[in-house]
Amino acid sequence: MKHRLFGSVTGKFWNVYSLMMARPREFDETLAIGAAAAVFRRHGYAATSIAQIVQATGVHRGSLYATFESKRGLFLRVLEYASSGGLSADEQLDLLLTALVELPPADRVLRERIELLMFSTQTTARQLGQRLLDQARVRDLSERGGDLA
Repeated sequence: MKHRLFGSVTGKFWNVYSLMMARPREFDETLAIGAAAAVFRRHGYAATSIAQIVQATGVHRGSLYATFESKRGLFLRVLEYASSGGLSADEQLDLLLTALVELPPADRVLRERIELLMFSTQTTARQLGQRLLDQARVRDLSERGGDLA
C-alpha cells in the first residue's frame, strides 16, 4: 500500500518513498559552467543548443533546467563565473562579445552582468574591438598607417 502525503506538488500526490528517494545534485556546477562557457564561446549564444550543452557538460537536461532555469540563466551564470576570474582574458573577451552582439540591449540583468565583467576585468572598448578583429581574422589596417597595399 502506498502512503500518500497530504498536499500536492504540481497537482500530483507524492508518496513518502518518492520524497525520501529524491537524489541530490550529482554534478559540479563550476565544472558545468566552465564547459558551457566553452560551448557559448565556440558557437555563440543563439547557435548553442541545450543538446550541445548537455553533451559538453555531461549533465542531464532536466538537471540543467532545475539548476539554471533556462539557457539564458546558464549564460548569466557563465558571465558571473567569468567576472570572478574563472576564465582567461581571451575567454572573457569572447563571452563579452557574444553577449554584446547577440543578446538584446533591453535586458537590464544581462547589461548589468556585462558591465560587472567589464569592470572586474578592466576591459576596454579597444580590447573588445581588437578581439573582434582577431576572431574575424581581419588585420587592423590602422596599425599600418591606413596603407591598404
